[in-house]
Parts: sequence; structure tokens; C-alpha cells
Amino acid sequence: MDMLDSFAKEIAMEVKESLDTQGRSSRSGPRIYVNRPCEEAAEQLVRDYFCDDPTYKKKVFRRRFQMRRPLFERIVHALGKWSPEFTQRKDALDRDGLSPLQKCTSAIHQLAYGTPADALDEYLKIAECLKLFVKGVIHIFGDEYMRKPNVNDVQ
Repeated sequence: MDMLDSFAKEIAMEVKESLDTQGRSSRSGPRIYVNRPCEEAAEQLVRDYFCDDPTYKKKVFRRRFQMRRPLFERIVHALGKWSPEFTQRKDALDRDGLSPLQKCTSAIHQLAYGTPADALDEYLKIAECLKLFVKGVIHIFGDEYMRKPNVNDVQ
């Protein structure tokens, strides 16, 4: 019986040490750095949709963003005035952060297609900004577009 107790204690100690080591290894140590070239992704987005001669023309833009380009640009501009989160800023290493176009593109794609934020990260190099985007759009455009139609609207 003493031998079984001793053996059980040894196993319990080994399991505890193993669990402690696993718990520490996932929480401690340096964070994994993933190089995400935000500037290059922003330039690609501009070349694809927002320059004078974009890769994808008006029809493709309308289909992919579920709106026309002038409306999209109006939203980006208005959000930039509403919150500094939707402006181009520098990060801690003095590199350009995410562009307003990237942030709004991410939010629009999530809304239009139900796309999870991490699925967009590969192309847009961005995580989630949907919540702030929705708050901003409601704050800026809510009075005009989230009301009952008036006589002029119906005509």
C-alpha cells in the first residue's frame, strides 16, 4: 500500500509540474512578432480600388463593397473627422499605422459579407475596428438615415 501511495504521489507531482510548465510557457516569454507590412497593404488597396486608374473598376467596387466609391469615400472622410482612430497615425516605432481606408474596408467587408475580422487580416493587415466604425456611422449619419422617410424621401 505504501508503494502505491508513493507511486501515486510521484505521478501526481509529475502531472502538476507538467501542467505548471505548460501554463507558464503559454503566458511567459517574449511575444511572437508577426511582420505585417501595413504600408504595402495600404498601397495595394489604393492601387486596387482608390487611385485614378484602379485595377478594379466601378462595377467591381460596387459589388465588393456593396456601395459606390463616392459614398465609401464620404464615410471614410466623415469618420476621420469624427475620431482620430480613423486617421493615419504613427505607431511606437514611428512607422505609419493603418490607413483609414484599411480600417473602413475591414469594417465594410465584415458588415457586407459577415466576414470574421481575422479572415481579413491577411490582405488588409488589420484586426477588428468594426465596433468603432458602427458607432461612428450611427453618430454621424444616424439623424439623416435612421429616421422615418419624409415626403421628399418618398417622392
